Amino acid sequence: MLQNILSSRRTYVSIDALDECVPHLCLVPLDSLRKILDESRGTRLFLTGRPHIRDGVEKYLCGRTSVVSINPSMDDIIKYILSRLSMDTTPDAMDGSLEADILKSVPDRVSEMHIN
Repeated sequence: MLQNILSSRRTYVSIDALDECVPHLCLVPLDSLRKILDESRGTRLFLTGRPHIRDGVEKYLCGRTSVVSINPSMDDIIKYILSRLSMDTTPDAMDGSLEADILKSVPDRVSEMHIN
């Protein structure tokens, strides 16, 4: 059914966090996406995931990929955390010490996840 819909017009398919799929189950959607690309020339994919899935994606999509690495800056990570902390529905549950600890430890861990 999806193949029929996609074959009639330009379509964009976006799949986020492909790296969070269980590895042996990830092959099924990648194979389906390859078939869709084979039959629907107007279909474009936008996939996100960490660098370790790149080889599998390139293999199953037969090299029809362009890879763009995006690494957040430390400032971007801190701004994001601060914006999320400002939306806290229980602001009294956090003191300055806990906020400082979050602002120190979380950006370090996040930046490690995005290193290529």
